[in-house]
Amino acid sequence: MPLACLTDFRALAQERLPKSTWDFIEGGADDSFTRDDNIAAFKRKLFVAEHRIRLRPRYLKNVVNVDTRTTIQGEEITAPICISPTGFHCLVWPDGEMSTARAAQAAGVCYITSTFATCALEDIAATAPRGLRWFQLYVHPDRQLSKQLVQRVESLGFKALVITVDVPKLGNRRHDIRNQLDLKLNLLLKDFYWLKERTSMPYFQMSPIDSSICWNDLSWLQSITRLPIILKGILTKEDAELAVKHNIHGIIVSNHGGRQLDDVLASIDALAEVVAAVKGKMEVYLDGGIRTGNDVLKALALGAKCVFLGRPILWGLAYKGEDGVKELLNIIKNEFHTSMALTGCQSVAEISQDMIQFSRL
Repeated sequence: MPLACLTDFRALAQERLPKSTWDFIEGGADDSFTRDDNIAAFKRKLFVAEHRIRLRPRYLKNVVNVDTRTTIQGEEITAPICISPTGFHCLVWPDGEMSTARAAQAAGVCYITSTFATCALEDIAATAPRGLRWFQLYVHPDRQLSKQLVQRVESLGFKALVITVDVPKLGNRRHDIRNQLDLKLNLLLKDFYWLKERTSMPYFQMSPIDSSICWNDLSWLQSITRLPIILKGILTKEDAELAVKHNIHGIIVSNHGGRQLDDVLASIDALAEVVAAVKGKMEVYLDGGIRTGNDVLKALALGAKCVFLGRPILWGLAYKGEDGVKELLNIIKNEFHTSMALTGCQSVAEISQDMIQFSRL
């Protein structure tokens, strides 16, 4: 049976993966309330929700030639649907991040490679040389090691540096605790090298996260790279205003897929506050809960320049590797094209807040 939507890939991925791997991908923090609310917030099916986000279509408009293209940080993409940083792709497919990179290149969208990639950055760059790639960085306590990694990704043609800000400490992920998941015994990371030996070291031993990093450290990052810096994990106007003050180039509104702090706002619910706070001084993107073309349209109507997919990409990868990710991206891009046509939009630039309304339950 042909796959018709992103959730079709989810069922197939669950069938193919070991339980501990599936739980690692799908698990949220604590009660997983925020993980689930990320998706529900687009539809507002939860009985506690006060509003639903609904579309306001306009008709008798020429939509013969709908154009889904847009730009992020000055680079053109075929649709405002890109790939979030997720780690350990080799858990779900042998070629891991290389398959993901090739699929992103074929689809003409941006792929944010994770610090916790299980393929060497050189291999990822070589396998998709024309692809648009950003790099997600967890700052290492050894700043020299982080500096060398940043310089390395810049030399490999990555076009932006994405700093994840919501992991000063790993969230309380009950599924992984119950499964006694110990990635450092199963995987080797290729991103961080001991520079003398050039050998890979295990996960937590090699890649601790610096929990001391704060706003004043951003100037250090800006001093070691010419790449635009994006902050991933911002959820409040206060932090958005600080990002503007510190000359950041973009924000990804995200709660880490509900994997860090439970009971925070769904990403879509935090989006408007962040967009208003930056006052057009930087691009704002959204990560979390996107499952349909209508979800993409709603996010853009609320001010996102682009959305990023996390778990669904791993579903596609687990299903059929590179081809699975390409198929999944093609489905949601076609859904978004349909959503634009049925709401009367010829171009992404025509999408505005006038296209949505909040109706009471």
